[in-house]
Amino acid sequence: MQTIAIVDYGMGNVRSVQKAIEHVAPNDKCLLTNNPKVIRDSDRVVFPGQGAMGSCMSALASNELIDEVKLASKSKPFLGICLGLQLLFDYSEENNTTEGLSIVPGKVIKFQNSDLKIPHMGWNRVNQVKNHPLWHKIDNNSRFYSVHSYYVEEVDESCVAGTTDYGHTFTSAIAIDQLFAVQFHPEKSQSDGLQLLKNFTNWT
Repeated sequence: MQTIAIVDYGMGNVRSVQKAIEHVAPNDKCLLTNNPKVIRDSDRVVFPGQGAMGSCMSALASNELIDEVKLASKSKPFLGICLGLQLLFDYSEENNTTEGLSIVPGKVIKFQNSDLKIPHMGWNRVNQVKNHPLWHKIDNNSRFYSVHSYYVEEVDESCVAGTTDYGHTFTSAIAIDQLFAVQFHPEKSQSDGLQLLKNFTNWT
């Protein structure tokens, strides 16, 4: 039995992520935690997030989790979800510019097209730019559920794992070594989302 830590720093509906992982990996131990030692001792880490990036960074700092998240992202299978993707980058335009974790080079900007409904909310296709174990048994251009007003840009092409079109093409999934992160919500994306989470629990 492996231990999967879901970083719980008070931002977002982490319980739904926990329930989805418990559904696909019933024999594993899935913990919601803000305890750095529990995260450090776990076999895998899930890093979700919802809300404003400034508030999330403040919550991570107040829970003394910034260094732990950085370490986990480089030392074990790590899955970022929604804001858990954006936080990995250098900074965001949100909240009059907010510094991120700088785990991945790049920045996060707001959708600017006045013809678009913001936030980008609902189901949209994800084009699998590269083969990856987390895409196992998921058809290319499958639909996933998203809710976001900002997106990452200036991403090194070598780490882009998936893209989505909303007014223009933007990066919706990245992969670097043992790190995989997505802009969408797999826990809200029915069978394909559950398959991605299952793939994560089996990823070596």
